[in-house]
Amino acid sequence: MKKKRNNRGFTLIELMVVIVILGILAGLIVPRIMSRPEEAKQAKARIQIESLETALKLYKLDNGNYPTTEQGLEALVEAPTVGTLAKKWREGGYLEKGKVPKDPWGNDYVYLSPGSHGDCDIISYGADGEQGGDGKNKDISNQDIE
Repeated sequence: MKKKRNNRGFTLIELMVVIVILGILAGLIVPRIMSRPEEAKQAKARIQIESLETALKLYKLDNGNYPTTEQGLEALVEAPTVGTLAKKWREGGYLEKGKVPKDPWGNDYVYLSPGSHGDCDIISYGADGEQGGDGKNKDISNQDIE
């Protein structure tokens, strides 16, 4: 008995059509995906600022006041040694990982107490690390977060 061979494959035209379709899809999707990392970094900065703000509120609950600008956010991981000393500083600090995080662009958060808009300000200067800016360079602060 002879078996029939069915040697069917893709023609060059069919392969070219598939490649063109994939190229068109990539051209539409890649630009949208490429803008997402900056949006993700901005969202991460907002989350970190909210976390720092919560830790600062716990600090205030224990000690009656926020750390001063001079003491900075480091007062959340180490008992302050300058300025108004903490009365009941929590053993182990107020941040889970035992260190103050950097913003998603690798810069330190700016901490001011008293703040210009409330008890304290926590600010990330965005991708450029400088005050002001738009887009990916936009400043993010606890005053902007609802």
